[in-house]
Amino acid sequence: MTDLRSLEVWFITGSQFLYGEDTLNVVAAHSLQIVKEFDIASMPVRIIYKPVLKTTEEIYQLCLEANSATSCIGLMAWMHTFSPSKMWIGGLKILRKPLLHFHTQFNRDIPWKNIDMDFMNLNQSAHGDREFGFIMSRMRLNRKVVVGHWQDDNVRQSLNVWMRAAAGWHDWQ
Repeated sequence: MTDLRSLEVWFITGSQFLYGEDTLNVVAAHSLQIVKEFDIASMPVRIIYKPVLKTTEEIYQLCLEANSATSCIGLMAWMHTFSPSKMWIGGLKILRKPLLHFHTQFNRDIPWKNIDMDFMNLNQSAHGDREFGFIMSRMRLNRKVVVGHWQDDNVRQSLNVWMRAAAGWHDWQ
Protein backbone atom coordinates (compact mmCIF):
# COMPACT_ATOMS: atom_id res chain seq x y z
CA MET A 1 0.00 0.00 0.00
CA THR A 2 1.38 3.40 -1.02
CA ASP A 3 1.91 5.96 1.73
CA LEU A 4 -0.11 8.87 0.32
CA ARG A 5 1.96 11.39 2.32
CA SER A 6 4.96 10.44 0.18
CA LEU A 7 3.12 11.91 -2.81
CA GLU A 8 2.88 15.58 -3.76
CA VAL A 9 0.43 17.93 -5.41
CA TRP A 10 2.13 21.13 -6.52
CA PHE A 11 0.23 24.32 -5.70
CA ILE A 12 0.87 26.73 -8.56
CA THR A 13 -0.27 30.33 -8.65
CA GLY A 14 -0.61 32.52 -11.72
CA SER A 15 0.02 36.24 -11.90
CA GLN A 16 2.10 38.64 -14.01
CA PHE A 17 4.75 41.35 -13.65
CA LEU A 18 2.20 44.08 -14.46
CA TYR A 19 1.17 44.29 -10.79
CA GLY A 20 4.64 45.08 -9.47
CA GLU A 21 6.91 43.45 -6.93
CA ASP A 22 4.94 44.47 -3.82
CA THR A 23 1.75 42.86 -5.14
CA LEU A 24 3.62 39.75 -6.28
CA ASN A 25 5.05 39.39 -2.77
CA VAL A 26 1.51 39.49 -1.34
CA VAL A 27 0.36 36.95 -3.96
CA ALA A 28 3.19 34.63 -2.90
CA ALA A 29 2.37 35.11 0.80
CA HIS A 30 -1.32 34.31 0.20
CA SER A 31 -0.42 31.16 -1.74
CA LEU A 32 2.01 30.05 0.93
CA GLN A 33 -0.60 30.63 3.66
CA ILE A 34 -3.12 28.45 1.80
CA VAL A 35 -0.54 25.67 1.39
CA LYS A 36 0.39 25.83 5.09
CA GLU A 37 -3.26 25.69 6.15
CA PHE A 38 -3.88 22.75 3.82
CA ASP A 39 -0.98 20.95 5.49
CA ILE A 40 -2.53 21.59 8.92
CA ALA A 41 -5.89 20.35 7.57
CA SER A 42 -4.35 16.91 6.96
CA MET A 43 -4.80 16.61 3.22
CA PRO A 44 -4.16 13.03 2.02
CA VAL A 45 -1.01 14.01 0.09
CA ARG A 46 1.53 16.77 0.68
CA ILE A 47 0.74 20.11 -0.94
CA ILE A 48 3.94 21.72 -2.19
CA TYR A 49 4.14 25.49 -2.68
CA LYS A 50 5.75 26.56 -5.95
CA PRO A 51 6.84 30.14 -6.69
CA VAL A 52 4.30 32.40 -8.40
CA LEU A 53 4.33 31.88 -12.18
CA LYS A 54 4.52 35.13 -14.14
CA THR A 55 5.84 34.24 -17.61
CA THR A 56 5.35 31.72 -20.39
CA GLU A 57 8.84 30.37 -19.73
CA GLU A 58 8.25 29.85 -16.01
CA ILE A 59 5.00 28.00 -16.70
CA TYR A 60 6.55 25.79 -19.38
CA GLN A 61 9.53 24.93 -17.16
CA LEU A 62 7.31 24.07 -14.20
CA CYS A 63 5.20 21.74 -16.36
CA LEU A 64 8.37 20.00 -17.59
CA GLU A 65 9.52 19.57 -13.99
CA ALA A 66 6.12 18.24 -12.90
CA ASN A 67 6.13 15.70 -15.73
CA SER A 68 9.49 14.30 -14.62
CA ALA A 69 9.02 14.49 -10.82
CA THR A 70 8.15 11.00 -9.65
CA SER A 71 6.52 12.15 -6.41
CA CYS A 72 4.36 14.82 -8.13
CA ILE A 73 0.93 13.36 -8.85
CA GLY A 74 -0.73 16.54 -10.10
CA LEU A 75 -0.98 20.31 -10.15
CA MET A 76 -3.46 22.54 -8.35
CA ALA A 77 -3.62 25.84 -10.27
CA TRP A 78 -4.96 29.11 -8.88
CA MET A 79 -5.00 32.44 -10.68
CA HIS A 80 -4.66 34.76 -7.67
CA THR A 81 -4.49 37.83 -9.87
CA PHE A 82 -5.10 38.14 -13.57
CA SER A 83 -2.67 35.80 -15.35
CA PRO A 84 -3.16 36.04 -19.13
CA SER A 85 -4.26 32.60 -20.28
CA LYS A 86 -2.21 32.88 -23.45
CA MET A 87 0.87 32.46 -21.24
CA TRP A 88 -0.36 29.03 -20.14
CA ILE A 89 -0.92 27.38 -23.53
CA GLY A 90 2.62 26.02 -24.06
CA GLY A 91 2.89 24.56 -20.56
CA LEU A 92 -0.60 23.10 -20.56
CA LYS A 93 0.06 21.44 -23.94
CA ILE A 94 2.97 19.43 -22.52
CA LEU A 95 1.55 18.71 -19.05
CA ARG A 96 1.11 14.97 -18.49
CA LYS A 97 -0.12 15.03 -14.88
CA PRO A 98 -3.64 15.54 -13.53
CA LEU A 99 -4.68 19.17 -13.23
CA LEU A 100 -7.07 20.77 -10.78
CA HIS A 101 -8.27 24.31 -11.46
CA PHE A 102 -8.85 25.83 -8.03
CA HIS A 103 -11.27 28.73 -8.49
CA THR A 104 -11.13 30.57 -5.16
CA GLN A 105 -10.53 34.00 -3.65
CA PHE A 106 -8.02 34.56 -0.86
CA ASN A 107 -10.48 36.66 1.14
CA ARG A 108 -13.74 35.05 2.12
CA ASP A 109 -15.63 38.34 1.94
CA ILE A 110 -15.40 41.34 -0.38
CA PRO A 111 -15.16 44.68 1.50
CA TRP A 112 -17.99 46.37 -0.40
CA LYS A 113 -18.01 49.54 1.72
CA ASN A 114 -14.34 50.43 1.20
CA ILE A 115 -13.31 48.53 -1.92
CA ASP A 116 -10.74 50.36 -4.05
CA MET A 117 -8.49 49.70 -7.06
CA ASP A 118 -5.63 48.48 -4.88
CA PHE A 119 -7.90 45.77 -3.48
CA MET A 120 -9.21 44.95 -6.96
CA ASN A 121 -5.70 44.67 -8.45
CA LEU A 122 -4.67 42.32 -5.68
CA ASN A 123 -7.79 40.14 -5.90
CA GLN A 124 -8.42 39.43 -9.57
CA SER A 125 -8.95 35.69 -9.27
CA ALA A 126 -12.52 35.95 -10.57
CA HIS A 127 -11.20 37.40 -13.83
CA GLY A 128 -8.01 35.33 -13.98
CA ASP A 129 -9.72 32.05 -13.12
CA ARG A 130 -12.47 32.69 -15.69
CA GLU A 131 -9.95 33.26 -18.48
CA PHE A 132 -7.84 30.30 -17.33
CA GLY A 133 -10.91 28.06 -17.44
CA PHE A 134 -11.83 29.39 -20.87
CA ILE A 135 -8.44 28.60 -22.40
CA MET A 136 -8.45 25.08 -20.95
CA SER A 137 -11.92 24.53 -22.40
CA ARG A 138 -10.76 25.80 -25.79
CA MET A 139 -7.79 23.41 -25.58
CA ARG A 140 -10.20 20.61 -24.59
CA LEU A 141 -8.07 19.75 -21.55
CA ASN A 142 -9.32 17.26 -19.01
CA ARG A 143 -9.17 18.75 -15.54
CA LYS A 144 -11.08 18.97 -12.32
CA VAL A 145 -12.55 22.34 -11.32
CA VAL A 146 -13.20 23.10 -7.66
CA VAL A 147 -15.03 26.34 -6.90
CA GLY A 148 -15.46 27.89 -3.47
CA HIS A 149 -13.53 29.44 -0.63
CA TRP A 150 -10.36 27.57 0.27
CA GLN A 151 -11.28 27.44 3.98
CA ASP A 152 -14.69 25.78 3.45
CA ASP A 153 -14.92 22.15 4.54
CA ASN A 154 -16.86 21.07 1.43
CA VAL A 155 -14.18 22.61 -0.81
CA ARG A 156 -11.44 20.82 1.11
CA GLN A 157 -13.37 17.57 0.81
CA SER A 158 -13.57 18.04 -2.99
CA LEU A 159 -9.80 18.63 -3.05
CA ASN A 160 -9.27 15.47 -0.97
CA VAL A 161 -11.34 13.38 -3.38
CA TRP A 162 -9.40 14.71 -6.37
CA MET A 163 -6.05 14.04 -4.65
CA ARG A 164 -7.04 10.46 -3.98
CA ALA A 165 -8.08 10.05 -7.63
CA ALA A 166 -4.76 11.59 -8.73
CA ALA A 167 -2.93 9.16 -6.43
CA GLY A 168 -4.82 6.29 -8.09
CA TRP A 169 -3.89 7.62 -11.53
CA HIS A 170 -0.25 7.91 -10.40
CA ASP A 171 -0.26 4.31 -9.17
CA TRP A 172 -1.84 3.16 -12.42
CA GLN A 173 1.01 4.72 -14.41
